[in-house]
Amino acid sequence: MTPTTDVYGPEKRSAVMRRVKGRDTGPEMSVRRALTRLGARYRLHRGDLPGKPDVVMAGRRLAIFVHGCFWHGHDCARGARVPKQNRDYWLGKVGRNRTRDAASREALVALGWRVETIWECELKDAAALEARLTLLLTAG
Repeated sequence: MTPTTDVYGPEKRSAVMRRVKGRDTGPEMSVRRALTRLGARYRLHRGDLPGKPDVVMAGRRLAIFVHGCFWHGHDCARGARVPKQNRDYWLGKVGRNRTRDAASREALVALGWRVETIWECELKDAAALEARLTLLLTAG
């Protein structure tokens, strides 16, 4: 048996991974709260749009994706980190996510939508996030 670098056993790791959500995540909720403070009205996870954007403002033709840095391979410190355990799996997984994200973005742009991606690491600066969202809302 090869030694494992995981701090959890297989059962605990499985339970932790099951709790990872795909929608209504902490970063997504932060963006939604900021948009609400700015008076924006939006819809969530529209299934009729490519990639099911996290936040959609149809009147502004604006689709916003809120991405976790690790899961979507951002170039920040958290996103560039690759787990030592099961490295090939994670490289493939993040690579597929990035490919899917790019395809969704291209499809939305082809349909005439403005597409923005907000990264988890960008949420640390609330003032900068609010300024960016204000700019997005006034540009449309």
